[in-house]
Amino acid sequence: MKLLRNLVLLLLVVGLTGCGYNAMQRQDEAVKAAWSEVLNQYQRRADLVPNLVATVKGYAQHEEKVFTEVADARAKVGSIQATPELANDPQALAKFQAAQGQLGNALSRLMAVSENYPTLKADGLFQNLQAQLEGTENRITVARQRYVQAVQQYNGLIRTFPNNLTAKMFGYTVKPNFSVQNEQAISSAPKVDFGGAAAPAPAASAH
Repeated sequence: MKLLRNLVLLLLVVGLTGCGYNAMQRQDEAVKAAWSEVLNQYQRRADLVPNLVATVKGYAQHEEKVFTEVADARAKVGSIQATPELANDPQALAKFQAAQGQLGNALSRLMAVSENYPTLKADGLFQNLQAQLEGTENRITVARQRYVQAVQQYNGLIRTFPNNLTAKMFGYTVKPNFSVQNEQAISSAPKVDFGGAAAPAPAASAH
């Protein structure tokens, strides 16, 4: 009886290995790690917002509309509970992506304000924050690209036979992904226009 049970277990292990179970485990963990990095970089950007707004306000107190847009967009981002489960819900992921896009657009308008204030553009703290924001936007692009690729690999794995049978047996389902209107958006980092202000080299590596 014991020998038979061990034989069944051995056959089950061999069968699972041949049907991609271990590969699914690895790919699922890769997706989770990539998602965590996406969240880290978006949080890094959100953390820059208060200092950016405070610095710009010091020189451009009359740009209240822009400040309000940034504050509202950051509040919307903060209202979304960015849990690992969020990445498995297509509607929640779309809402998260839309909120992050709104914040990105608001920040772009905030940075454009500096064009009208030469003294602001020359401020050392502002230049430092510019460099940090540029670096963060680049990191966001890279993190999103890696996440998109990880999800594509995972989804491809569980859709193929006989892996799809194993996936169904153990509850592995297709994961939603970021929607990309322009394929270039996931293969290259965006150019962040800081109005030509030259930021000190060390600032890009801050934090």
